[in-house]
Amino acid sequence: MAASKSDDAPTPEDILKDADRRMSMSIEFLKRELQTVRTGRATPSLVENLTAEYYGTPTPLGQMATISAPDAQLILIQPWDRQSLQEIEKAIIKSPTGLNPSNDGSVIRIPVPPLSQERRQELVKSLGKTVEDGKVAVRNVRRDAQDKLRTLERNKDISQDENQRAQTQLQKTTDTHITEIDQFWKSKVEEMMTV
Repeated sequence: MAASKSDDAPTPEDILKDADRRMSMSIEFLKRELQTVRTGRATPSLVENLTAEYYGTPTPLGQMATISAPDAQLILIQPWDRQSLQEIEKAIIKSPTGLNPSNDGSVIRIPVPPLSQERRQELVKSLGKTVEDGKVAVRNVRRDAQDKLRTLERNKDISQDENQRAQTQLQKTTDTHITEIDQFWKSKVEEMMTV
């Protein structure tokens, strides 16, 4: 006796939409990760997510100060509360960015020296792993969606043909997201290798 369609079972369309949304979130996370990488050009994203103690609470610098890059070699941090200058400076020194801030009592200036060609190549290599992790995250979402679609077919909630159509669409969505990662990575490498 065939089971009737479960009322609370997701439709293939629901599963595909959820997979697309989760894949997009993985890509956004990857992009945010790569934006914090030092490319030899000053950008507020290098420091805005670093956290400093602010009245006993770890707080991102972007929530404590105005951060700007008046030119390609300088980041300027102007805290809204001057009492936090020391903590902001400590957070930058402790961070893995390798930046060296100077505090004049009202603002923090961070010179961003250009990277050597050798250091740029090392960065590209090390970030390749981060990019591969982003692709793995997208593929994990695909695998999860594939499992859900197979379960729907096993439970007789969808036919084999519906499952095949959904699987084909899922693969197209995955390919699109992987291509987006590759294009973003290619542009990031070009940006990093430009002196």
